[in-house]
Amino acid sequence: MTDIVDELKWRGLFAQSTDEDALRKALADGPVTFYCGFDPTAPSLHVGHLVQVLTMRRLQLAGHRPLALVGGATGQIGDPKPTAERTLNSPETVAAWVERVRSQIEPFLIFEGDNAATMVNNLDWTGGMSAIEFLRDIGKHFRVNKMLTKDSVARRLESEQGISYTEFSYQLLQGMDFLELYRRYGCVLQQGGSDQWGNLTAGLDLIHRLEPDAVAHALATPLMTKADGTKFGKTEGGAVWLDPEMTTPYAFYQFWLNVDDRDISRYMRILSFRSRTELEELERVTEERPQARTAQRALAEELTTLVHGAGQCASVIAASKALFGQGDLAELDESTLAAALSELPSARVSEPGLVVDLFAEVGLAPSKSAARRTVKEGGAYVNNVKVAAEDAEVSADELLHGRWLVLRRGKKNLAAVEVAAG
Repeated sequence: MTDIVDELKWRGLFAQSTDEDALRKALADGPVTFYCGFDPTAPSLHVGHLVQVLTMRRLQLAGHRPLALVGGATGQIGDPKPTAERTLNSPETVAAWVERVRSQIEPFLIFEGDNAATMVNNLDWTGGMSAIEFLRDIGKHFRVNKMLTKDSVARRLESEQGISYTEFSYQLLQGMDFLELYRRYGCVLQQGGSDQWGNLTAGLDLIHRLEPDAVAHALATPLMTKADGTKFGKTEGGAVWLDPEMTTPYAFYQFWLNVDDRDISRYMRILSFRSRTELEELERVTEERPQARTAQRALAEELTTLVHGAGQCASVIAASKALFGQGDLAELDESTLAAALSELPSARVSEPGLVVDLFAEVGLAPSKSAARRTVKEGGAYVNNVKVAAEDAEVSADELLHGRWLVLRRGKKNLAAVEVAAG
């Protein structure tokens, strides 16, 4: 498809725009300079941000010029959450997080050529502005009655906590960002999630008030949700981060591998760069043989490669296979093995000991007698080696990297044991 609007719609990435026909024409005539903002309110982006980052990538590949804004100013305030005030972080902390978030966005964009991307920071135009200047030059053009109707503000006003003036003013800062980027770079399109619609239109209103001849647009993508009603990008352990120190590449891969069959087709269209033909084929295979999880594996591999690199992706695939007896556990490097085992039920012991004791300790068997039955029936494995004797012991030289054992009952029930003195 050559029309980027049709492409975004087919992929489920088009929730609403201010004037679809005008936007479609602007993008067709192109190139269009557009921006998307990311606030460093944490030390890393999470998978929810991938929708926006990858949409920026799509627009750039279609010939348009991206401005990736990491908010050194707005990150010190934070967009109002639906339920409670944000905890304010120090300027020093936010500045450090700006650099971390920038480094996560940069690999997805192209910084050379006719439509080269540019990284921008809104602290550049707010840092030297006085409160009087902000109120006179920006605040003068906002109407409180309209600000009160924004979804995030309205929800907070109805809550017991209410909303502080600080967070209430956030939409002024974001509106000023669009105005400044219009003036500095000729930016005429702001992209964001549909929950940001009020902030997106605040910027448009400000541009129209101060630049009456300007033609500008807003484009919102739908919010991603799970079929079971839970929030996209969350696991029992919390958010799935892009930073490998906060969510390991193995856990990141497993998140996509475990996507619900009801969600995978939608997620593939939104996040994958495979062609329409390839995606429709994956959807067909998933419908016919969902147990094979072909689409989940394809998406897990694609996104892990995009975020963490081909080498890390190959390592986690090798670890996934090895855990289930399809590879040599001893060949896995220590960090990859540690990350894989951290996702399993585990126990820590001071010495290896009897296999049946370990199976009971880690919960793969409800008792030692049940563990003996598992061994007798041929269903017990230590480091992918079948245990033949009910009284078998594990020796120190069997420990992986001198620390771990991988226990398996049958084909799919896994657990880890860490052997550490003291």
